Formats: sequence, C-alpha cells, structure tokens
Amino acid sequence: MDIKDLNKSQLILLAVLLSFVTSIATGITTVTLMQQAPASFTAPVNNVIKQTIEKIQQVEGKTITQTVIIKEEDLIVDAIAKNKSAMFTVSKEIAGPDGIATETSIGRGFAVSPDGLVVIDGSSAIDKGIYYLKNENGKFKADFVSADKTGFTFLKIGAPLDQKDPQNKIVFTVPVFGDLDKMKIGQKILVLGSGISSSIFEGTDINISVTRSNVGGLILNLDGEALGIALYGDVSFASSKMITDALKPADQTIPKTP
Repeated sequence: MDIKDLNKSQLILLAVLLSFVTSIATGITTVTLMQQAPASFTAPVNNVIKQTIEKIQQVEGKTITQTVIIKEEDLIVDAIAKNKSAMFTVSKEIAGPDGIATETSIGRGFAVSPDGLVVIDGSSAIDKGIYYLKNENGKFKADFVSADKTGFTFLKIGAPLDQKDPQNKIVFTVPVFGDLDKMKIGQKILVLGSGISSSIFEGTDINISVTRSNVGGLILNLDGEALGIALYGDVSFASSKMITDALKPADQTIPKTP
C-alpha cells in the first residue's frame, strides 16, 4: 500500500508508531553511550539529572496538603511543660504549742512577674512571716509583699537557702495570661495543684472544687495560658485579670478625676 493511500487516522497511527520506535532506539543508544563514556562526562550529567528531580519534587511538594491530627493529651502535656518552671510549692514556718517553729506546707503558687513576684492562696498567708518557695531549680526564701481582698497573696522570691550550691539559681518563667472572656462552653480547663485535675468550662465563672492539695494551683487552658489561681474558701477562683489588676500601682487602677 502506498503511503498516499492512507487516510488521516492511519497517518496519525503511523506517526505514533514511528515516534515510539524512535524513543526506544534513542533510549538504548543513550544507555550504551553512557556506559562507554568516561566518568568525567557522566558525573556532570548525573548531577544535572539529580538536581532536576529534586527541583521537581520541591515544586510538587508545595501542592501536597498534609493533615496533622493533634490529640488532646498532647495539648495537655505541652500546656504543663510550658508552665513547669513557673510553679512553686509554698511553705511557712509556724510556731507550735511548745514554741518551736515547724515548716508547714501551705499550698502552691506561680510566678506572675519577671522581678520575682509569686501569687499564692491568701488563706494561710495573710501577713508577714517566714515563707519558702520551691520549684524545679531550688528552694528560696520568700518575702511577704501584700494580701489582696479577693483572697490571694503576693510573695517575692528571695535568696536561695543553699547559696553555696551553684544549682540553686533563681530561674523561673512567667505564664502567658489568657482571657477568660474568650473561653467557649465545653473547652477543658486544667488545674495544676499537687496533682492534675480538669473540668469543663460551662460559660460562666470557673467553679472548681478546691482542697488543700490543690490550693494555689495554676489554672490553665489547653493553650497553656494562665486563666487564674485556685483559692481555698468561699471564693474558689481568682482570674488572671484580677491578679494583673492587683499588680498595677494604685494610681493606675483608680481613675483620676479631671
């Protein structure tokens, strides 16, 4: 059959066939030549091919969407880790019936300012005394600063008890304060006392059962932000806003009359 007698479809099929045969022949010839070529020639060629593949993968990688599943337990672990060095156990020297002072635990507390102020439950720290604060970096003396009518007290970190031990350094972090007004109903709240407990935010103020074991505990959301402190008594919670307001000087909290 003469090629002139082929119709359009047959011509297209013939062209595809010739292209296929040519590509196979080109591939075989290229492989044969590469095997026979010296290393000084093949190394640059292989490098160009490798870089081309890497660039294509990078371009394609931009279009890939990865779904990351975050478990609630991972959020809890991260929230605790963020605030570990901000938390302190608090003790006080209390005179017994025989007049001998005994160091007694009075709960927990956490740092609220970079200059070493620590907020604690005020039911056992209403005035000056001999206080101690202890965190993962050592044990320190503490000075009474003030007591707030809401039910919490401020202490200030002092010198380490064992000043000769180089490991006893005043090292702590200050939590990031969260906004209680931004909490949504159903979100989880963590209470870091002597143990760890949780509750669900119900849309109003935070109502938690506070015992002597978690008094002064740091209350967090799952982002690791401080929402407030657990208090022992009629009022079981003071928000981070109450604490920050109490830290402000009096001339900033009381509006001035013009």
